[in-house]
Amino acid sequence: MSNHLETEITKPREFGAVNWLGLWTLYKKEVRRFMKVVFQTVLAPVATTLLFMLVFVVAIGSSRPAINGVDFPDFLAPGLMLMGILNNAFANSSSTLLVSKVQGNTVDFLMPPLSAAELFIAFVGGAITRGILVAGATALTLLPFASILPTHIWAVLYFGLGAAAMLGMVGVIGGIWAEKFDHLSVVSNFIIMPLTFLSGTFYSVEMLPEPIRTISHFNPFFYMIDGFRYGFTGTADSQLWIGVVLVAAINIVLAVISYGVLRAGWRLKS
Repeated sequence: MSNHLETEITKPREFGAVNWLGLWTLYKKEVRRFMKVVFQTVLAPVATTLLFMLVFVVAIGSSRPAINGVDFPDFLAPGLMLMGILNNAFANSSSTLLVSKVQGNTVDFLMPPLSAAELFIAFVGGAITRGILVAGATALTLLPFASILPTHIWAVLYFGLGAAAMLGMVGVIGGIWAEKFDHLSVVSNFIIMPLTFLSGTFYSVEMLPEPIRTISHFNPFFYMIDGFRYGFTGTADSQLWIGVVLVAAINIVLAVISYGVLRAGWRLKS
């Protein structure tokens, strides 16, 4: 009986075969992991976003003019929503991998018959799910302050899902690379947060003086936020096709890297 079981586990899978049950199980585990602490993983980011809206709109909003013909609250809301997607997608995939390494239970997902591609889809899928849930909850919270009605659904979906996937993959790479939580804090505080705050989340980059305005156009987060905001307001500071191509190109590169490190088992199997 044991020999038969060992054969079933270790025998090579057919090329192109997908372990749908294992993939779905790992994805559900990722979702349930953050839903068990929903106050920390979903509601806390929403509360932080609400504070941003209260400070910028309620406290000093009366002195803020319209931006590109869009009322400031309507301009600000999409940026805050995408900021929530970016931060929480990264936090989900990076924390699950680092915690598994620290606790020594990476065997839980390395030992089952799951390919690197299936691990990749489950981890990134969980990150995307958390990012979208936070964005949805944020939108409901901001409704009393801003008009949040998509005018270009394709832009909302493309840039929203693209941003969640991008930071989910960055989280996979960061979680595998990191050996302690301080390493993730470095990525979050010195890379993701500055890129987010300097990408036009709270302002239009066209209001910036040179050369800061030109430098801002080299920030990939700018194109994601600008494209996502276009989906709601119909106005953009950049040419949308640049953002579409850039997001696709970066995600392809990150997918190759993420898949590669998962397949190699770098810092996971040692």
